[in-house]
Formats: sequence, structure tokens, C-alpha cells
Amino acid sequence: MRQHRTFSRLFGSLLLVAAAGIAGVGAAPGGSAPAAAEPPRPLGQIVPAPARVKAGGSPYAVTEGTRIRVDEDSGEVRRIGEYLADLLRPSTGYALPVTAQDGSDGIRLRLGSTDPSLGAEGYRLQSSGGSVTITARGPAGLFHGVQTLRQLLPADVEKDSVQDGPWKVAGGTLTDSPRYAYRSAMLDVSRHFFSVDEVKRYIDQLALYKINTLHLHLSDDQGWRIAIDSWPRLAEYGGSTEVGGGPGGHYTKSDYKEILQYAASRYLEVVPEIDMPGHTNAALASYAELNCDGVAPPLYTGTSVGFSSLCAPKAVTYDFVDDVIRELAALTPGRYLHIGGDEAHSTSHEDYVAFMEKAQAIVGKYGKTVVGWHQLTGAEPVAGAVAQYWGYDRTGAAERQQVADAAKKGTKLVLSPADRTYLDMKYDQNTRLGLAWAGYVEVQRSYDWDPATYLAGVPADSVLGVEAPLWSETLTNSEEIEQMAFPRLPGVAELGWSPAATHDWESYKVRLAAQGPRFSALGINYYRSPQVPWGAE
Repeated sequence: MRQHRTFSRLFGSLLLVAAAGIAGVGAAPGGSAPAAAEPPRPLGQIVPAPARVKAGGSPYAVTEGTRIRVDEDSGEVRRIGEYLADLLRPSTGYALPVTAQDGSDGIRLRLGSTDPSLGAEGYRLQSSGGSVTITARGPAGLFHGVQTLRQLLPADVEKDSVQDGPWKVAGGTLTDSPRYAYRSAMLDVSRHFFSVDEVKRYIDQLALYKINTLHLHLSDDQGWRIAIDSWPRLAEYGGSTEVGGGPGGHYTKSDYKEILQYAASRYLEVVPEIDMPGHTNAALASYAELNCDGVAPPLYTGTSVGFSSLCAPKAVTYDFVDDVIRELAALTPGRYLHIGGDEAHSTSHEDYVAFMEKAQAIVGKYGKTVVGWHQLTGAEPVAGAVAQYWGYDRTGAAERQQVADAAKKGTKLVLSPADRTYLDMKYDQNTRLGLAWAGYVEVQRSYDWDPATYLAGVPADSVLGVEAPLWSETLTNSEEIEQMAFPRLPGVAELGWSPAATHDWESYKVRLAAQGPRFSALGINYYRSPQVPWGAE
């Protein structure tokens, strides 16, 4: 893990049409004339790029008279409405009451669309002089529509104090749904531990770009981060340190549930990972019996990989795996449980195959779908298993072919090529944080690839989605997370959400540049890549 361009002209035309369609400013709700200002952001100038845009008509202005209208019989829609109000109130200074009273004005959130093309996560946003209406088939779609509405408003809307406005949304209709069902980011909390609040902050940032999965790397050589009642020393002792010898830490079950609930409120599913049979020194140090020689090694605070292994021939190993998976599965409402499987260099191939067979069976026993790093395909993935590919340009042909063969037999793939989506790779030789074993990964390289055609021989429908992992050997706090994640994360999010025809670097970098003031308003410590025309803020 550590180791088509015609759309640019079409999209540019859409932006010109959008700008022309909003040149005239209509009256705000209630008849008050909005203040003179720059025209609102064109409907298509968001990240991820929307599927379809039809610009035109008068813009809508959020004013002190605006109400957020929600479905009367849906508590979930009301919750989304309250979430939107909480976002907009600090910067606008408006009351923005959330009401189930019907009306043709205001910001309207509506479930029940009959358009099957929207699916579970799509939405339609219609803006005119009198209202903005977001409709969807499911609550996740409404929530994603709200994220689009945020981006269509001026960046100052993200600030936590009253700003001048005006708060206009361009006129027209935007229809949107995701390309892939699985759009993920991973946070490594094992090499350095991150608090519940730091994880929540990252969740909020993921939600803005329509990421719907948070993969938590909960165990590794340097730390075990989740309390397991049946094996208490895993967290108490195995979680007591981190890279460099810091204090480490772990999540209690209550902490973990808090993260899960917060993620669910942002329509993210959490995928927990217990990496095994390698990357297990924290567990081996905590319980001597998990070692083949019965001797516990010392805790580890370095960054090497591949030296640790659970003892595959021992029966107690599978008691351990069963207990950990049972407790974690009981806590986790999501569909998936990640069992790692990478860089098991200290495990013989025979032992690895035997171990993965038993571990996968245990995951299935507790009602979860197996996810493993792509080395899982060197064993025998069970039916329905998902392999996460993290190879890169220097990955050998035989290894790539092994993954392609598994995909042809039905194994779904999540793509995380290390020299494209690993957010901990340095941008260039001057980057202070991060690693460079997969090479330097600037913003364009991170964005400029197609998941459907990336791996030769893999059927396009085998690709479940994409993920942007963030390993934490060199990262210790939210500011450092953000420096490496932004601005690359929004690009990976776009690859997962937007139609392939929209993927064009020349148009994307302009839309990304427009995100700069929003990053600043949100207090995101982003890297000002010289590849992006940021402009002055």
C-alpha cells in the first residue's frame, strides 16, 4: 500500500449559456429588488460536475423572507432541511425557518420523484426567481442536492459570521446522479490516531463533494484503534502508541458509534478495516499467543511494512479473528467489512491462502460483505467479495492480470491506484509532508485517468467505484490531513460521481480554482497547486 476531450468545448459552451441566461436579475421573493452584484455562479460550475445542465431564467435570491419548505410526513427530510438552515444561518444572518407548510416560494426539499434515472442518490435542482426546488427519489439524493446548492451560492456562505451577500442561485435546471455507487475516502487512524472530532471534520469535507463511504483503517503495526471487549489489551496496550512514539489512542465503542451516526447523518457508510494477517504487530504485541513462537514482540513506532504476521496454523488465531469480526460487525450497520490482506510478506503463500479462506468465511458468518486489498485475488475471493486495487504504474503485469482474472469471475473492484489516488503521496519534491514511493502525484495526475479503462482486461461493470486513501505516517492533525487531501480529493470525487464525458482537465481546473475561496471560507488548509489557476481571494 505504501510502496474523449470534446466535452471541454461542450462544457465551456454550457458555462457561457449559463452566464448569458443569468445576466438579467429578477426580483427576490416578496418583491424586494436584490442588491446589484456580480451574477451568480453558473449552474455547471460545481465539483463534481453535474450530469445535465439547462441554464436560463431569473436567479433565485435567498433573503430574510426565505423559508425552507420540507415534506410534512418525513422526519428525514426535515432533518436535511434543518442541516441546510444550520449551514446558511451564520453567514446570511437570516432566520430561515424550516416548515412543513406548503408553498411555491423559498427553498423546497421534496421526496418522491418518479424519474428512475435519479436512482437512490440522484436529484434535480430547479431554480427560478421565486424558488429553488430540490427533488429526489431518496433522502441521500436530497442531501447531495443540498451540497450542490451550497456550491451555487457565494463561497462566503460557508463562513461562520454574517457576510454581506447577496445570496443568489442561477436560474435553470440541474439533473444529477452518480456514475459509481461506491465513492470512498480512507483515513488511516492507526499510524497516527485522530480524535472523533477530527474524523467528523473530515466527514463534513467528504460530504461536500458527494463522497458516500468512509473507510477507516483501524489497525496496523503501529496501533490498534477500536475497543474489543473480548480482547481488551488490543486497544489498551496495542493502541498506546503511534509512529514516532506518541501517545496513540483508541475509540471506545461509544466513540465508534458516534462516528458512525455522524457519518450516517451525512449519508456516508463506514467501512471498518482490521488489516490481517500482516500489519498486525500491535495485536501480536498485545497477546503473545497470537505469535507462532508464543513470544510477544515490542510495540512498534516505525514505518516499515511486511514484517508481521498472525500465526496462520494456530487455532487461537481464528478464535481471535472470530471475536474481533463478531464485535465489529455487531457495531457496524454498513454492508462491508475490510480485512486488509496486503503486504503479508512474512506469511507463506500457503498460509496466506488458508488464512484468507477462513477469515472471509467469518466475515460472511456475521452477515457482512468482504473487502480486501487486491492481494486477496492471490487467494480465492468468496462470491460477492470486493477487491481494492492499490497498484500503480510499476505494478507487474502478472499481478494486474491476477486482478483482471478475478474481476472476470465476478469479483468487484474498488480502484485506488497509489500513483493517482493516494492522498499521502507528495505533490512534488518540495512537499514537506507525505511519502513518495509511488512517485509525485500532482493535481492533474490525480484527476486525469478513467476508472472504467484503467486496468486492462477488467470488464467496465466490474468497477464498483473509486477510493482516495490517506495514510498517516507523516500526518498528525486536521491541518496536515487537509494539506494533502485538498485539492486532490475533489478530483477523485468527480471521477466517482460525474459522467465520463465530463472528465476534462482543462475545464475541471477552472471549476477547481473556483473552489479555492470556499476552501478558505471553510478553514481548509489546502495546497495551492501551480497547475490550478486559483486567482486572488
